[in-house]
Amino acid sequence: MAFLFPLSTFLLPAGGEYGDVRASFDEAKLNAYLAKSVPAVKAPVTIKQFKSNPTYFLTDARTVSIQTAHQVEREYTMLAAIHNYNSRPTTAPEARVPVPQVFVLCEDKEVIGTPFYIMEFLEGRIFTDMSMPGVPLEVRRECWLSAVRALGALSSLDPKDVGLEILIKSLSKVSLAQAAVKDIDTGEPVGEITGWRELIGWYESNLPDERKTGVRIVHGDYKLDNLIFHPTENRVIGILDWELCTLGSPLADLGNLTQPWVFDLADVGTLMVGFKNNPGAEPISLEDLEREYCRVTRQPYPIVEIGFARSWMLFRLSVIMQGIAARRARGQASSEQAHLYASFFNVLGRLARGVLEDEGYLPKSRAKL
Repeated sequence: MAFLFPLSTFLLPAGGEYGDVRASFDEAKLNAYLAKSVPAVKAPVTIKQFKSNPTYFLTDARTVSIQTAHQVEREYTMLAAIHNYNSRPTTAPEARVPVPQVFVLCEDKEVIGTPFYIMEFLEGRIFTDMSMPGVPLEVRRECWLSAVRALGALSSLDPKDVGLEILIKSLSKVSLAQAAVKDIDTGEPVGEITGWRELIGWYESNLPDERKTGVRIVHGDYKLDNLIFHPTENRVIGILDWELCTLGSPLADLGNLTQPWVFDLADVGTLMVGFKNNPGAEPISLEDLEREYCRVTRQPYPIVEIGFARSWMLFRLSVIMQGIAARRARGQASSEQAHLYASFFNVLGRLARGVLEDEGYLPKSRAKL
């Protein structure tokens, strides 16, 4: 989800435009709650809503955001724990994980009808296109290196050190349920992801040895457009959108961040940014990114398990796309591009297998994308 972005400071469009509040809730109750429970916010506040998601822009003497979406409790817990870790005098500057400060979590649905939390406003830049068109090459390179350094700091953080315990969901069960959903018009099931059974079997038999890094905090959707960069400096000042966070191998986030280097435009068309077989498009070499990650996390290069991580995150994305297909089959998908994403999950399944083929883990398939 996008958060708060002052458009006047952006080098690129950020997708963060906001306007009048669409959802109806009692603003008087909210202001009463803020006056009583949140000294960091001076009520009354003016309220605007972002056009693309259920995030609200609150303005008083200072600027903050109110987040009202699914998994807000999980996001708040994660952000609060990391911010407390950053604030310790014993935490070195390079070890800090850039996140916005959160002020309060309200689980009382009587206030505005849903749980919400309030967080700090971070003024900066969001790059919604991973290729960063129109941005000088050196700026692109520095931003991507900063993204890897911020991830390296997160990957180096021991969750036990910040008191975090998070449940892990099973993607395989989710995918099976989605595959069985039938189209309300045709009666045809959504169907399994191409190569689903083979991939699940391979993943279960080849899990990375987490003893090398220890179980770490996994953001779950670590990518360029979930990062806020300083308005003028090419460094990350905030990692957003923690609703998919969990515990596991930190390589999952590195695999997710570097997906554009796996995507070929011939396969993904306009739905994804692809640097593979696209001369001049990549902002930095994949090797440079992985070497920087290894430097920050103090592990040897090359990363043996990165093929697993990249394939797994592509498979995970295919399950998400399959979910869109299932919602569309039920007539519940509202996005204008839902039909495009709904037909894309099998392409991603084949790409997930292709990564394992390229790494030599599976034999080359004759099937074409």
